[in-house]
Amino acid sequence: MDNEKIIGQTKSVGFQIGVRRTFPISQEQAWALITTTEGVRTWLGEDTSVIFEPGYKYHSKTGTGEIRIVKPLEQLRLTWQKEEWSKPSTVQIRILPKERNKTTISFHQEHLSDQTVREEMKGHWESVLDLIKERVQNS
Repeated sequence: MDNEKIIGQTKSVGFQIGVRRTFPISQEQAWALITTTEGVRTWLGEDTSVIFEPGYKYHSKTGTGEIRIVKPLEQLRLTWQKEEWSKPSTVQIRILPKERNKTTISFHQEHLSDQTVREEMKGHWESVLDLIKERVQNS
């Protein structure tokens, strides 16, 4: 019974979660939905201002972190640590172009401490994708 695998648990990075959704928008529009001031508020919380440059340390109402990788129109990688967490997690956002003006936005988070935090963050990222969907439909 000890060998039973728990969903989202890895051997090396604790717990992880990944969610993605494809939208009928261009890669440029998807990048803007993630990186504009309004976009950042959607996934990192209100009153967050971030400069997307490696090494930039940010603070938000939901936690702190550091920008690690910025590949415009393709990828963001950063650390994110909520106040109640003992160590930071790693968040990777990918913008994946699909056929004919469709783009997938993918959120992947690892180094989560346990299954409860994983479920919390799964809900968070799904809510973020729902908000992005609303924004796309209303634009």
